[in-house]
Amino acid sequence: MFTGGEMAISTFTGPGEVLIAPPIWGDIIPLQLNGSNQWKVDRDNFLAFSDGVIKETKSQGLGKAMFSGEGLFIHHISGVGVFFIHSLGAIVERHLQPNEQWIVDNGHLVAWNCAYLIEKASSGGIMSNMLSGEGLVCRFTGPGTVYIQTRNPESLSAWIKGHVGTA
Repeated sequence: MFTGGEMAISTFTGPGEVLIAPPIWGDIIPLQLNGSNQWKVDRDNFLAFSDGVIKETKSQGLGKAMFSGEGLFIHHISGVGVFFIHSLGAIVERHLQPNEQWIVDNGHLVAWNCAYLIEKASSGGIMSNMLSGEGLVCRFTGPGTVYIQTRNPESLSAWIKGHVGTA
């Protein structure tokens, strides 16, 4: 509860097949780990992993947690094997060249393996930005890859709240 970790994890072994699905519509993609690459994954976009993959839930620091919209804890994925991420909507992949930058709205992040900074993108006050996450973006710098989702979970939640029971 206090570390951002899961209460339980299911492990499947032996012959057979395991089917996986996200909790809501969207894409699923596999990412291969070769022992030298590592990924950071939003806590809500991690789905499953094979034997040999190491998943650690770590704090990304109070500053990034408050401003990124991703929360205090994110998954750090390493090892050798395959892990699966999922999204709300489609997944968009962007490969960044060395020193190339890409700015992403924080509500659309899924997974990344390059450096990033949190920046203010609007004229709103700092306190309103801290409390709402509005007007904040992540500036990624290559080399590396960033995966985003085409739908924003916070926007979907607000839409549902505004439309449920209005028919």
